[in-house]
Amino acid sequence: MIFTWQTVISLSAVLTAIIAIARTYNKGYDWVKQQEAQEKEIKGIKEEQQLLTYGVLACLKGLQEQGCDGSVTDAIDKIEKHLNAKAHT
Repeated sequence: MIFTWQTVISLSAVLTAIIAIARTYNKGYDWVKQQEAQEKEIKGIKEEQQLLTYGVLACLKGLQEQGCDGSVTDAIDKIEKHLNAKAHT
């Protein structure tokens, strides 16, 4: 097989195209993996916030049982409305 400058240039062009496609694929793959990791982290944060909200609600209800009123009742109502709205969306 005889290699001319034209063959070397053609092979270089094909190799460059293959490398460009591979790099683009790898960038896309890395982006998808990053998105999955972020979604997992966000899910964990949401679960933690839910637990904290339930804890705050329990504390407020305890205060209400001890006779605290006013802003405690308002806060309980707001948290319960928020939780109900989230449950139905």
